[in-house]
Amino acid sequence: MSNENNEPTGKRLREILAVIRKHNIARGVTPEKLRQIMEDLGPTYIKLGQIMSMRSDMFPKNICDEFMKLRSDVTPMPLEEVKEVIRESYGRAPEEVFAKFEEQPIGSASIAQVHRAQLKTGEDVVVKVQRRGIYETMSADIRFLRRTIKLMPPINMSGLVDMGQVLDQLWMVAQEEMNFLTEASNIEEFAQLNRDVAFVGSPVLYREYTTMQVLVMEYIDGICVDDREGLLAAGYDLDEIGIKMADNYVKQISDDGFFHADPHPGNLRIRGGKIIWMDMGMMGRFSSRYQAVLLNVIQGIAEHDISSIVESVLSIGEFRTRPDQKLLYSDISDWLTKYGAAGFGELNMGTLMQDLMDIMKANRVSMPSNMTMLVRGLTTIEGVIAEIAPDTNVIEVAAARIKNDRLRDFDIKEALRENSEELYRSVKKGIKIPGYLSDMLRTYMKGQMRINLDLHSTDDLAKTLDRLVRELVMGFLIAGLLIGSSIICTTDMKPKLLGIPALGVLGFILAFVLALGIFLSQFRRRRRRR
Repeated sequence: MSNENNEPTGKRLREILAVIRKHNIARGVTPEKLRQIMEDLGPTYIKLGQIMSMRSDMFPKNICDEFMKLRSDVTPMPLEEVKEVIRESYGRAPEEVFAKFEEQPIGSASIAQVHRAQLKTGEDVVVKVQRRGIYETMSADIRFLRRTIKLMPPINMSGLVDMGQVLDQLWMVAQEEMNFLTEASNIEEFAQLNRDVAFVGSPVLYREYTTMQVLVMEYIDGICVDDREGLLAAGYDLDEIGIKMADNYVKQISDDGFFHADPHPGNLRIRGGKIIWMDMGMMGRFSSRYQAVLLNVIQGIAEHDISSIVESVLSIGEFRTRPDQKLLYSDISDWLTKYGAAGFGELNMGTLMQDLMDIMKANRVSMPSNMTMLVRGLTTIEGVIAEIAPDTNVIEVAAARIKNDRLRDFDIKEALRENSEELYRSVKKGIKIPGYLSDMLRTYMKGQMRINLDLHSTDDLAKTLDRLVRELVMGFLIAGLLIGSSIICTTDMKPKLLGIPALGVLGFILAFVLALGIFLSQFRRRRRRR
């Protein structure tokens, strides 16, 4: 049986061990060495590493940054394998589908490779062909990794990453990328959402030629977005491109809730005055709830409002343990001190959000995967814009768009109606205040006032109150025992001990023991304070 349909064989295990020995991990493991190991292990591990680089909430930042460098170009599939995948997908030979099909790929990545071609109807296209057996290979390697984790000796995993959960998430994302019908739907959705944006485009999708393993779309022959000389020679204004790119990316997040999660230069072209977004296998979704959180964070920075930021971020976080509110507020305060005094033009949105994510991770608050994808996407797009238009600031563009959206959506009649209703309710309640005060004073004078307090205490205060209540109860119990025993001793109750009722003697002894216990507890506590 082949390795594609079964668990990794002994041969594959020997290959993995050989790679590990080659890099001599006994001398230590660095992020760079981990990246090199991933590259040597082949396409499966390259893709896993690329996906891991998006999860800065789970892995250290230096590892995520290093994994972003993983080479996307790998050894191409032989042409015969490419044709075989096409034949299996279409049920016919490539020659029957395409008028031309270039043998040399224009790109070869971990999951698929891309060839130029021409349809029988004359359109120039690119054909994205999935690597033969990649699904089975990745599935087998994931199962192998799961078994490896189970064989690891039991250790205290408190505060550490749940590797089983990580593998589940990585496998889910990889499966989406390996289904080209999902990418096709993403292309169509992106085109629909940006149909009214004059300076944005995306490749035309040929849905009738697209299957789970083969994706056919328009060939884009524009200028790469990081080719400054080429863009200037073609007469483009680099600052204008930077501003428009930032504005559209903010629109994808704040308006559409559907954004490109991997906007590196290879996925962006300039053609005919338009920014062309390509390769939509990995897209992020951002609900209105997350959009509100992002807006509140930006406003919190501007207003130096720690409570607003903490409340916003905690509203979407998942708690691994009970958060230390005091420590969290302190960390957010330090973060605001770092960024709050700077003007928007001096801020880097990706770095700002990444630092906030690091604070959440340090406080054991897990953030949703779409939030981490957003941070990585912002960091990437800011890097691209900085290369061509250093004076363009994404957070300034975001603030301007948010302001314009508010003005555009502002309905003065609706605002006046809501404010007048609020004013009416406030006045109505205000008129009743003297009556409430009169009733409260009358109740107080009659001795019937009752006040309910809802106290929120720190752990130390809670422990102190708990100890005081216990000691108070014990005091009442000792007093009860002494009074009861004294009463019993005045009776002629039998049996007796030295002429005194035995039950009364027992009560005195028990009261003495309890009192001695409280005394010793107080004595030990005072010694500890010293």
